[in-house]
Amino acid sequence: MIPKPFEYKSVEDVVNGSIMLIDKPYGWTSFDVVGKLKWHFRHNLKAPKFKIGHAGTLDPLATGLLVICTGRCTKMIDQIMIGEKEYTGTIFLGQTTPSFDLETTPEGNFPIEHIDDAAALNAAASFLGEQMQTPPIYSAKQIDGKRAYEAARAGIEIKMRQALVTVHAFEITRFELPEVDFRIRCSKGTYIRTIANDFGARLGSGSYLKALRRTESAPYRIEDSRTIESIAGEIGN
Repeated sequence: MIPKPFEYKSVEDVVNGSIMLIDKPYGWTSFDVVGKLKWHFRHNLKAPKFKIGHAGTLDPLATGLLVICTGRCTKMIDQIMIGEKEYTGTIFLGQTTPSFDLETTPEGNFPIEHIDDAAALNAAASFLGEQMQTPPIYSAKQIDGKRAYEAARAGIEIKMRQALVTVHAFEITRFELPEVDFRIRCSKGTYIRTIANDFGARLGSGSYLKALRRTESAPYRIEDSRTIESIAGEIGN
């Protein structure tokens, strides 16, 4: 049975086993969050050595729900990770980037005049269901023992392996060219950056992911999350 988050009141509870729902800030890696919390508990609160990890990477340029497990709850990470994910965000049409987001510089000048809201809705619907997806080269995927983004940043050409993913819902929540806001519900391992890149291609244009926020990592919701600072302050007092 997966315990509810925040069922702890002391450092001892955290060391023994807890689940924390963090609203990850923009620009932080998932490992930055783990490291910050671990440092706080070990150095500020003098906690003994304990296990800590996250249940599903969130890109540095994304914000939102990051599930942190400590102690005995780290054994549940694989079980937690299989839950469906929900994201909201913005796709920018008319340009592309090598990373499919703003980690790299937008380039190109693709036409968008022919795109209307009906076309955007049809393109979104075309992603629904099971499909083989190619992860971005700027990703944390392991290729021959190294992170794909390391090779990409070094200018080394690599071939990404496709993976089977499922998109359960793809809603357009705002259509105001060159931007399109969305809500996507999908399976574990789905790259929203790839969907954002492919979205423009299916519309006869180019596109990249301008903003992304994870709102759910089932069974947990962003509304139940807390900031890193509030977690540190709560356990520290």
